[in-house]
Amino acid sequence: MRDKPWLLLVVIYLLPCQSWAVEPVSRDQAVTAMKQAATYYREQVASHGGYVYYYSPDLLQRWGEGPATADQIWVQPPGTPTVGMAYLRAYRATGDRFYLEAATDTAKALVYGQLRSGGWTNCIDFDPHGKRLAEYRNGHGAGKNYSSLDDGQTQSAILFLMHVDEALQFKNEAIHESVQVALTSLLEAQFPCGAFPQVWQAPVSEQPVKRANYPDYDWRTEGRIKEYWNYYTLNDNVCGYVAEVLIAAHRIYGDAKYLEALKQLGDFLILAQMPASQQGWAQQYNYQMQPIWARAFEPPGVSGDESQETISTLMVIAEATGETKYLQPLPPALAYLERSLLPNGQLARYYELQTNRPLYMTRRGKSYQLTYDDTKLPSHYGWKTESRLPELKAEFQRVLNGTARRVSAVDAEKAGSVVEQLDEKGRWLTTFDGEPLVGQPKFASGEKYLSSQVFSQNLELLSRYVEQLAN
Repeated sequence: MRDKPWLLLVVIYLLPCQSWAVEPVSRDQAVTAMKQAATYYREQVASHGGYVYYYSPDLLQRWGEGPATADQIWVQPPGTPTVGMAYLRAYRATGDRFYLEAATDTAKALVYGQLRSGGWTNCIDFDPHGKRLAEYRNGHGAGKNYSSLDDGQTQSAILFLMHVDEALQFKNEAIHESVQVALTSLLEAQFPCGAFPQVWQAPVSEQPVKRANYPDYDWRTEGRIKEYWNYYTLNDNVCGYVAEVLIAAHRIYGDAKYLEALKQLGDFLILAQMPASQQGWAQQYNYQMQPIWARAFEPPGVSGDESQETISTLMVIAEATGETKYLQPLPPALAYLERSLLPNGQLARYYELQTNRPLYMTRRGKSYQLTYDDTKLPSHYGWKTESRLPELKAEFQRVLNGTARRVSAVDAEKAGSVVEQLDEKGRWLTTFDGEPLVGQPKFASGEKYLSSQVFSQNLELLSRYVEQLAN
């Protein structure tokens, strides 16, 4: 008799679908997987209590923003504070003090690398002769003293340390002092208008409070400022990360000065909205509240990405303060971005001042030239960004209605899949498939690596799952 392959297909089709599904895991299975993964990461991966972005499976190679030594840890997410927050989440979910101790180790690593100016830079180097040393408060470092708000560096460190301080009931003197120094320096870095610079070394100078306006000079050829980082900054969600810190500081320490600083930040974002017909926001402003150049490929312009981030931040501030004035800039801003969508539904990173034409750059060597043509864009920068307008509009409506934000449940099969992916050593290994990665490591296609972001996300997901089962 001839084989009947169609019969096999029928049998397969009729089998219950759940036979291929990942089995949901029990609380005990999830807790066991969490402990196995966290033990490996704390005992085998950590260096001086801290972490970088990626590791080779044998742990001999490490990467942050470029290759890292065994004595270097990264502050910028998804580095040390990101892993520390995952430990804290696991502690809250399980009550296991192992995670609090792991988080405390991580906090101590950050305390070591706090700068004399009160904040952090993207990396901490424990090697007294290391190439990435900075001027640490503890006197062990040397070099630069730039506390940075870029990409959430200082903000993520403060946020994590505050939560550790709270979990330790404010009894660890070194951690508590570090937090207080950091928060004081952060408030001293706020300009009278409510803005923050990208970096600081000392308290910022007094500057006049003004409303956003267009440059009164030829911005294409004039107005370039070498130390743009000392001016009002929105780039890379500086304000959103700062708002998160101020809200948490007010909740944890109960001091009204943090709420006032948050309101000042919101007031600045209202002032920074560009005039009618272009009611978005720029990446960077001078003290006259005019958009300015940053890096050679970052021209003055209204930014699609930073405008979306600012809309989100204003909604967060409105909810935290209960003041609806922070919502007033949003309808014209949303309408402006809707009008500015590119034919493919994305937003340009830059729109030319006043004309609103999408603005790009070409590159030859180290030289950049402005262009309206998007066919030959340098690959190292995000010249276009995904539109989040539907989500922003829905969130705006939720805030207007005063309804609580919905927290989605953890899918049991997803939790089971995360547990199943853990290998016998307690590692979540990732296979590189060409996806863009923070720090832009040069992995080969198919290469396996350990990721602090994946570890943190998986540990947090299982923590949420464990809490979910307890309710």
